[in-house]
Amino acid sequence: MPRIACLHTIDSNAAVFDEALRMTGLTGVSLRHTVRADLLASAERQGRLTPEIAAETVAVLRSLFAEADAVLLTCSTLGPAAETAARDAPVPVLRVDAALAAEAVREGGRVAVLCAVETTVEPTRRLFEAAAQATGAQVSVQVVPQAWEAFKAGDLDRYRSLVARAAGIAREAGAMQVALAQASMAGAAALLPEEIRPLTSPAVGLAAAVAAARAT
Repeated sequence: MPRIACLHTIDSNAAVFDEALRMTGLTGVSLRHTVRADLLASAERQGRLTPEIAAETVAVLRSLFAEADAVLLTCSTLGPAAETAARDAPVPVLRVDAALAAEAVREGGRVAVLCAVETTVEPTRRLFEAAAQATGAQVSVQVVPQAWEAFKAGDLDRYRSLVARAAGIAREAGAMQVALAQASMAGAAALLPEEIRPLTSPAVGLAAAVAAARAT
């Protein structure tokens, strides 16, 4: 039974990933959730992922190695820390948006990537642009206005509605694919028709983590 340790920075993301696991139909998988909201809060205060916050994130990720077959970082703002933690790690360490980026750019064309938090924009841009080099996809990354304020206020319906509307607008503007960079945005996808539904990170990220765990 692959044991996947997830590091979240939002309490509600534990349920998001439990649901993603159920929806993917992956069997025999055990999820363990650790939540460190303070890491994202610190990055928001600093306006970016600082070396100090990254180092603390790496330490937390490494603390999860002992009881896991793979470790999954679910926060896009902290994403680069997973790459550092993965060096010489005894188990695979993945950032949840890496698999999302690979899938989003797979067919090339124009790809719109939506974020809710400003601090997510730069690490997300670097990740998606690196993935796009293999396919020639044209990537644009943007923040959904007012979305994060709605999320922090506990108005999840408005949060998902704003994200879904932005995704629809991006498709109307010519994006071949739309990706929701943050795991907390996943619920917005269901508000759109299936033919224009954006890609979300929980399911593809979990699948990548399980595949990595089973390969070791």
